[in-house]
Amino acid sequence: MADLTHLQDFIEPVSKNWLNDDQEYEAVQIGGVIDTYETETLFPDLDKADIILLGVGEERGSFPPRTGPEGPNAIRRELYNLYYWHTDVHLADIGNLLPGKGLGDAYTALTEVLSPLISAGKTIVILGGSHDLTYGQYQAYASRQFIIEATVADALIDLQEASPRRDHGFLMDMLTEQPNYIKHYNHLAFQSYYVHPQMLETLDKLRFDCYRLGRVRENLEEIEPVLRHTDLFSLDMNVLRAGDAPATAISPNGLSGEEACTLARYAGMSSRLSTFGIYGYKVAADKNLMTAKQISQMLWYFIDGRAVKNREADLKDRESFWEFHIAGADIETIFLKSKKTQRWWMQLPGKDFVPCSHHDYLLASNNEMPERWLRHQERL
Repeated sequence: MADLTHLQDFIEPVSKNWLNDDQEYEAVQIGGVIDTYETETLFPDLDKADIILLGVGEERGSFPPRTGPEGPNAIRRELYNLYYWHTDVHLADIGNLLPGKGLGDAYTALTEVLSPLISAGKTIVILGGSHDLTYGQYQAYASRQFIIEATVADALIDLQEASPRRDHGFLMDMLTEQPNYIKHYNHLAFQSYYVHPQMLETLDKLRFDCYRLGRVRENLEEIEPVLRHTDLFSLDMNVLRAGDAPATAISPNGLSGEEACTLARYAGMSSRLSTFGIYGYKVAADKNLMTAKQISQMLWYFIDGRAVKNREADLKDRESFWEFHIAGADIETIFLKSKKTQRWWMQLPGKDFVPCSHHDYLLASNNEMPERWLRHQERL
């Protein structure tokens, strides 16, 4: 892998001793095994790392506008104390992004750090920071002209052009600027009463997929294929209900903590996903650090998902899959089911396989066109 030590120009180290109040971590805790950037002379070996953590405490695109490492470090305190069950998943923590003079500098610095790591085939978790940092996350792909699929989990849809807050309108630039490198966009768990109807109409005209909160909660397994086909995943913690994430909540309704952990696990299982940003955490509002604990457990499940991904076979290895041929009046295709992870794929007319669910297979078996198949065809 190319030399990445130049990344030190954009980031500052994190002290394990400070995080754990000068106590040693146990060898079986995440803090005991994660390769952390603690001194300027000792940078983590990123060649071995499967998942890389990056703290970005930038909140000048939100309110109150501030920047600092307190939020990411609070999440680290909780994560490092969790037990390490996944010895085949190697972890590294490269510290916190240094604040720039302005918000634009923060986006640029985030892009500069993420871009070479993505090109090196790494998976990076961003501990935010306000949700508008998703724009810098996207620019890491655009700067390399990588065409991607992006998924955002958020109770709101941040397309408000007139808002003075950057975290309320960043999606407009991300989805419309030219040249654009987003092939497809998914929005998960929005709450209808917070969303202008015209926003949904606009996204639907672009053949983007939006899943309201009720639909996501009704059958969470149907979201796994969405995340399996995603390169960029951005989650605003406001997608959780107030009882499960009190420091970030905007509504008494939302995803439960367990459901958020399941989504994080699905994201970790994806062979395509290279960046996962968790945004909107405000440590000053976090009583007893319950929301930091919630995020740390989501990250634990993301690591758990990566362990599953490491066991998955390549689609070319057909001996590792069961093959089902469907030939009906309206649809003729092939479904594959992994013998190792029980996940499903279906073949489009162009012969490409896309992730799907068992439910899609059952529909096709009854000569019903799966909506997922139709939406892929529309986009093609």
